Amino acid sequence: MNLPRRGAKFCTPKCGTYFRRQANKPPALPAAMMELRRWVRRAPDKRPLTVTGRAASSTNPRTWSSFDEAQASTAGAGLGFVLRGDGIGVIDLDHAIVDGVILPWAAEVLAANPGTFTEVSQSGEGLHVWGLLAPTKGRVIRDGRNIEIYSTGRYVALGTALPGTSMELLPLNIAQLT
Repeated sequence: MNLPRRGAKFCTPKCGTYFRRQANKPPALPAAMMELRRWVRRAPDKRPLTVTGRAASSTNPRTWSSFDEAQASTAGAGLGFVLRGDGIGVIDLDHAIVDGVILPWAAEVLAANPGTFTEVSQSGEGLHVWGLLAPTKGRVIRDGRNIEIYSTGRYVALGTALPGTSMELLPLNIAQLT
């Protein structure tokens, strides 16, 4: 990077302004998730943290915060959402993206769950398919696919919205996965 001024952090003042505006934008998330008091921060090693930086729990609501509180916190390195078993769940597809391309098995899961909010995991190699899901025991499927299904007692570190995804949470179709 060619920085014209000694000590400059950005190539031009315009670049700095753009960066600060992007950094202060709230992430694209469904309103149904943002309005719940189920937010934690994420430690660099992916453990959940309170907004003050202490250990949080995926089963203790006293350690959770509102979205605004979690977004404003500087603890840790990102946001996490807690699954409480009250209707919101996630299909977590690990190692589903290679060289920027969604693998066929993962594309099938997406096709079976159209129109619901989906994000790319922080690693850039996974997908989180969020939606409505009755309380169910967590499931792990390792049959050439890397699928985990959760709706209670877990927290998920947030990634970034998949381009073109819906901001709605629709019923998740997990029947074809097992």
